[in-house]
Amino acid sequence: MSAAPQIVTTVAELRHRIKALRQDDARIGLVPTMGALHAGHLALIQEMTKHVDVAVVSIFVNPTQFAPHEDFDHYPRTLMADAEKLGASGETDLIFAPSVGEMYPPGFATRIEMAGPAIGLESDCRPHFFSGVAVVVSKLLIAAMPDVAMFGEKDYQQLLVVRRMVSDLGLNIQIIGSPIVRERDGLAMSSRNAYLSIDDRMIAGQLNVIILSLIAELRDGAAISAVEESGKRALLEAGFSSVDYLAVRDAETLAPLTTLDRPARVLAAATVGKTRLLDNMAV
Repeated sequence: MSAAPQIVTTVAELRHRIKALRQDDARIGLVPTMGALHAGHLALIQEMTKHVDVAVVSIFVNPTQFAPHEDFDHYPRTLMADAEKLGASGETDLIFAPSVGEMYPPGFATRIEMAGPAIGLESDCRPHFFSGVAVVVSKLLIAAMPDVAMFGEKDYQQLLVVRRMVSDLGLNIQIIGSPIVRERDGLAMSSRNAYLSIDDRMIAGQLNVIILSLIAELRDGAAISAVEESGKRALLEAGFSSVDYLAVRDAETLAPLTTLDRPARVLAAATVGKTRLLDNMAV
């Protein structure tokens, strides 16, 4: 693989390069990102290389998944540093880094509305979010038409939404989830962790600890509703300023559960300082 992946900025360029690669019967993999790459992203790409011959990484901060009050303008944009990291790892063959105008040209008027696993949790807090994700992911997948696309399990609901969309639209693309990569204290790696102050970072490290304790309670037979309420209290007592949700859901559909009679997932979104953090774990 190339030590210095080429950067292409248009769909036409991307398709031209992938068409040439397909002449050699190469299996193509796509890892969609918003950049500001960290070790979690690199682990995702490394996992991708087990399934494909050519790894494509897209870097695009997608405006349609940000509400007006969210951090789109301040979201880190570090394309050259990201390209250096990808080159140093030696596992990325091509970077697709389109402009907003390339992805959403004048007159763009299409929306995708998601139901199923998109209902609740993130949708309750960010009703615009999955429509924006569905549009940009579908555009990236249609542009690249990879054999495989990989998404991190940190955004677990997003992973299930993308799987549902790809299945519903009949896209012949395998969607693979890659396990969460964590810091030494268990905090899920995220580009937004860079926003945390020293004090906030100490509090943030309790999120995974609390989820693990809730899983232990569930496995000991505690009622799901009681665990959800005690988990929210524990997060607030630990110093989180707000808890958007802490829920135990069906691991395949994200339907609410009243009893632990099938594979389940604990999902949480909580804010410390001004930084909103996500995490989830299998029960």
